[in-house]
Amino acid sequence: MEKIKPRTLSGFMELLPDGQARMERIMESLRRTYALCGFAPLDTPVIEASEVLLAKGGGETEKQIYRFTKGGTDLALRFDLTVPLAKYVALNYGRLNFPFRRYQIGKVYRGERAQRGRFREFYQADIDIIGDGALGIMNEAEIPAIIYKTFSALGLTKFTIRVNNRKLLAGFFALLGLADRAADLMRTIDKLDKLGAEKCRALLVEEGISAEKADKLMAFIGISGTSAEKLAALRVYAGRNASFDLGLSELEAVIRYLPEFGVPEENFAVDLTIARGLDYYTGTVYETTLTGRPEIGSVCSGGRYDDLAEYYTDKKLPGVGISIGLTRLFFALEEQGLFSDELITAPADALIIPMTADLSKAVETATRLRDNGVRAMLYGEEKKLKAKISYADRTGIPFVVFLGDDELSAGVVKLRDMQTGEQFSETAGAAASRIRVAVETRGNSSVIRD
Repeated sequence: MEKIKPRTLSGFMELLPDGQARMERIMESLRRTYALCGFAPLDTPVIEASEVLLAKGGGETEKQIYRFTKGGTDLALRFDLTVPLAKYVALNYGRLNFPFRRYQIGKVYRGERAQRGRFREFYQADIDIIGDGALGIMNEAEIPAIIYKTFSALGLTKFTIRVNNRKLLAGFFALLGLADRAADLMRTIDKLDKLGAEKCRALLVEEGISAEKADKLMAFIGISGTSAEKLAALRVYAGRNASFDLGLSELEAVIRYLPEFGVPEENFAVDLTIARGLDYYTGTVYETTLTGRPEIGSVCSGGRYDDLAEYYTDKKLPGVGISIGLTRLFFALEEQGLFSDELITAPADALIIPMTADLSKAVETATRLRDNGVRAMLYGEEKKLKAKISYADRTGIPFVVFLGDDELSAGVVKLRDMQTGEQFSETAGAAASRIRVAVETRGNSSVIRD
């Protein structure tokens, strides 16, 4: 029989066990933080009816979506977690309590060109707060506070949550007489990080904006200083446009509340270049970047939207949320060598190595350790002792438990700490306590070393 060459499709990530363990730890940390902040878990189907997923789509979305027919039904793989959320809220409106706060971590699919750091199958980690008819500005201030908690819990300290408001930008465009070009201008400004200021200005002129107005626009989004200084500079424009005034008021409220939510000033900033190119966003917008690592780009983004489920219901359902491109973030952290060496990624805390032909005591010891909360693996292969210890070392298992004739006679086990090389002869119960304490201590290390 001809053998098929094993391969993984381009744009799909497949991790080795230790890498998968790191990914799982990141997800566990996110779930804990989101739950701590009052968000309920949610899961939605990976496959939906195409008309449901494409209700807000068309254009680039339709080009990238994985779409197929099964039994005459037009189906598609979800390309984000927001559209399925919109469907879910519209479908279950009468059974949900508002504001509805949910988190979701799941795979999404986009048939775009696979390249370094960009995938066709990838995890997103989203949180959203959905209101019924209205949603207060406090929610828009809380989202960046949750971003701060999320990244801090992972071990990151050097990051900046950049905040802006699209109403403010739209109001300034109107002051320049460019209200009808707002959507195009937002998309152009959103490219500034990639293009640079000079090319961004040139693109504005190419798109029909006069050189004078392009200069004024670039000067506006380039206002520098601390967040307080930028807000003071923006107040000069107040009183001339209602959208601008409302956006400025909302931005001031968000920035005012952030320190009260426990976010240090060095971890957030007003950034007038943040526009989020999607017309979907209507108010506060966010992007989070790792300080000193511009090559990674935004690791978390989102914002306020006024009508989540307009394509599925007449109910007005405003919301605010953010999304972490988890697979992309994992790839960047791994490439930069930022995962902690202290993180235990082994599948077990202890490897039990029987040294006698009778395995009964080894089985009993494994059961005793497991009953005491220790992840125990029983090694039953017929190999030399050196190979057995080497297995524990290569797998990263922190403890080895030996059971030989001497140990069986004395009613103890011999425990070796693989990190320090220390050995202890003690009862299985005492060994379980020692292992548990050591693993908990080492396991408390951050996923990421910043």
